[in-house]
Parts: sequence; structure tokens; C-alpha cells
Amino acid sequence: MGDGAEKLPEDIEALQAALLATRAELAGVRAQQSDDQALIAHLKLQIEKLNRDRHGPRSERTARLLDQLEMTLEELEASATEDELAAEMAASRITNTTTVASFTRQRPSRKPFPDHLPRERVIVSGSTSCACCGSSRLSKLGEDITETLEVIPKSWKVIQHVREKFTCRDCEKISQAPAPFHVIARGWAGPSFLAMVLFEKFGQHQPLNRQAERYAREGVPISLSTLADQVGGCTVALTPLFRRLEAHVLSTERLHGDDTTVPVLAKGKTSTGRIWVYVRDDKPFGGQAPPGAVFYYSHDRAGEHPQAHLAGYSGIFQADAYGGYGKLYNSGRNAGPILEAACWVHARRPFFVMADLAENARRKMQGKKPAVISPLALEAVRRIDALFEIERGINGETPERRRAVRQELSAPLVAGLETWMREQRAKLSRRNDVAKAMDYMLKRWSAFTRFLDDGRICLSNNAAERALRGIALGRKSWLFCGSDRGGDRAAMMYSLIVTAKMNDVDPQAWLADVLARIAAHPAQKLDELLPWNWRDRNKRAEKAA
Repeated sequence: MGDGAEKLPEDIEALQAALLATRAELAGVRAQQSDDQALIAHLKLQIEKLNRDRHGPRSERTARLLDQLEMTLEELEASATEDELAAEMAASRITNTTTVASFTRQRPSRKPFPDHLPRERVIVSGSTSCACCGSSRLSKLGEDITETLEVIPKSWKVIQHVREKFTCRDCEKISQAPAPFHVIARGWAGPSFLAMVLFEKFGQHQPLNRQAERYAREGVPISLSTLADQVGGCTVALTPLFRRLEAHVLSTERLHGDDTTVPVLAKGKTSTGRIWVYVRDDKPFGGQAPPGAVFYYSHDRAGEHPQAHLAGYSGIFQADAYGGYGKLYNSGRNAGPILEAACWVHARRPFFVMADLAENARRKMQGKKPAVISPLALEAVRRIDALFEIERGINGETPERRRAVRQELSAPLVAGLETWMREQRAKLSRRNDVAKAMDYMLKRWSAFTRFLDDGRICLSNNAAERALRGIALGRKSWLFCGSDRGGDRAAMMYSLIVTAKMNDVDPQAWLADVLARIAAHPAQKLDELLPWNWRDRNKRAEKAA
């Protein structure tokens, strides 16, 4: 492009050509800018993911940041592609006498398609004669393969189980093979279909009414009440498996616990129920037992509910400072003592809110009044983060190794933190927010410091919070549970699906196989159907094949 001082052409065709060239160059510049923005967003996302892999999930703020970066990348990538195509179209309208610098977008390298996907070869027929001399004596030199990922839409079919009848010519008795087992008595739905309905509802947060609408559009009208009937029947069929999972989770040495709200439809309104989760995850201290999660539903948050859930449990319980847990820590419990292990993430959170420099920077950029940064809160966050940095280095080690490192490195930091907090707390008023955050820790100091003497304890309760994350996402889709019994069904299905995910098992594939086998499976061998045993069995079968 010129600077405007050069002489412009006087004829209309030359002016039109110059205008088209200018537009093409501008389109190329816009495409380059869009590509640069998409690349920056992509690199930011990669950096944040690498930091998360290196340091571990620091807080739910990190998860929200990743979601935000991914959404930003999605929008910028789409815009960059639009601008690239617009630049190509603008350049194609240029006459041959005008030269415009071409723009070629540098896309991130794509990973090859997985090897396990089936390949379908479509042969593009070549010429039968030489394009140069016309000879028909051609021999194959090689081939170039271009792979395109494609999906076959979901197909429906009806399976007819034909049982032939026979009559005896001698005694005239009629014989016939027994009817095949169904998950539900007088069932009409196959296990794969049932698994899809269950996983869509409880794993993908798609209510049954939306599923029914989609199936109708695909030519298979199924009423909402019919689908609900199948969900209820599957819940009954899977209850024994849930009981085995429950026994496994509650037999651990250390248990994570948490709860979240769930709206429940009531007469003329929605009430607020609770979903409780208890998670077994021994991996942080090198345990070999498979992880698992058990969910329960209650219509309120009364302390009697966790007391009933953990009536037979004894061991270490990692949770927040909810008062309803108080009776669990009584030394005279019949089932044995439960030791409280407090969550340092919960303790850090209020300090972090008062020392969030990044949030203040964003508020300034948006023209909003920045919040006051507390130097004391900033110092508390710094000291607590030092403890988490030590924990990252011993994650997955044996309890003995973890305890030794904590006694050497963490114990002096914890002692220094307590001394510093008690000195600063004495200078603050009772209503001060920093004082409230300090009181939360100092009143439960023995629970916060228990990790120093026991390598099985984690600093955070993130395992339970991760298990509840799907429910928080699902609330926006299904809006409420239909009843208390619906909450109980949801809790049981969440238990099975979340546990499958924790063990790197495809929940839908696992449910389909379990539903196909559970009716005829021996009750004494029910543990074979639990996700981790199912996974290991499939791996052995693959190796044998």
C-alpha cells in the first residue's frame, strides 16, 4: 500500500483494481491479526495447563481460568478461520496485473488419528494413460494417503429373540428354550440403550425430556414416562453393585467428605436439598486400592445425615469445618474414633480473596474500583503456599516418606505460621476479615497440623470437591430434582459414574456391559463387575487376544 502521496490512477478500471488490491491487503492484515490473537490464546492455554500439571490444581479459580481460556481460544480460532477465508476470497478477485502478498495461516500441528479407529480405504482411480506421451504402460510407483475423520450417525435397530418350540412325536410334550435375561422384568430395552439413557441423564446432565425429544427426531418416539420407568428399573438392578462400592469406599483408612446444594421440586416451589460425597483415594500416599466415590442425598443439611452415613466408619476424615460433623469426632463412638483432618485449601481461600492481585489488576483494566489488598492476607497466602510446594514433591510417596519430609521441612513452617498468626491476631479487632480467617484456623489448629504426624493425610480436600464438580455443572441443565426419591436415584448413579471415571473407565461402555450381565451374574462374584475389576478383566482379554 502507498502512503497517499503518490499519484492515483485516473481511469475507473485502474481505480477499481487499486481498491480491490487495498481491500485484499486489509483482509490479509485482519487475517494475520486474528491468527496472532488465536496463537496467543493457544499459548496462554498451554502455559496454564503445563502449570496445572506441574503444580497441581491450586483452587477452583484455576479451573474457571482454564474454562475461560478454552472458550476464548474457541472464539478466536473460529474468527481466524473466517478472516483467513475472507482474505483468500478478496485475493481471488484481484486481476493478474496486481500482486498482493498472500497470507498462509500457521495452524498448530494436529496429532495423528488414534490407531484403534477402523480405516476405510476409498481408492481414487488414477489415469489409465500417461498424460505426457499417452502410453498405457503404467506401473504403480506408490500412493499418498490423506486421512479424514468421519463419524457414522447413531443407528437404531430392533433385535428379535426367536425361541422355537418343539413337540415330541412320542410323548407330545412341548419344549422351548428359556427366555433371555433382561435387566428389567418384561424389559424391552437393550443394555446399550439403557446405558446411554443413564449416562446422558446422570453423566452428561441431559434430562429425560430432552432425550425423548432427540429420539423422536431420530424416528424413535419414546415417551418420557417410558424412559423414566427404565431409569427406575435400572436403579433397582444396580443397587447391589452400589452396595459393594459403598463397602469398598467406607473401608478405607482415610476418607474425604463434602456436600453441595441441589434444588428439589416441591409443592409450588423448589426446596434446597443436599448431595453428600465420600471419596476414597489412596494414590497420594502410594496406596494400591482403587479409588471410589459414594454419594448420598438428603432433603436438608442436618448433622444427622453425615452421622448416619458414617455410623460404621472409623479412621481419618478430611472435610471442612461444618458443625454437623462434630459428633463424628467424639472419642466414645461405638464404631471407633474418627480423626479430623482439616483442609488447608478452605483455610487459604479467604486469605486469597483479600490478596488477589490478579483480580485487582482485572478490575483496574475494567475501570472498576480495585479492592484493598491486605498485606497480612498476602503474607498468609505466601506461607501456606510454601507448604503446598513441599507437598507437590512428595505426592504419591509412601506414608513413612511423606511424614519424614514433613517433619523436616513442613513442621518449622507450620510452627512459624502459628506464631506469626497469634502475634498478628492480637493486634486485630474481632470484626476484621483477616482476624476471622485466622480464627478459623487457630480454633482448629490440632486438626490442621495432624498431617505432620500422619503421611496418609492430604493438605487439601480437593478429591471430594472434584467429585462434586459434575453436579455443580449439571444444575444449570436439569435445574432441579423431581423429588427426594429422585435425589436418591441420582446419588446412586453419580456414585457409579464418578467411580468409573476415577478409574479411567468409560462409564457408558461399563454400564452397558454390566446391565447385560448383572441379571445372570452370581451374587457372590458381584465384585467382578466393579469398574476397576472390569477394566483389568478387559485388559487381560485384550492381551490374550
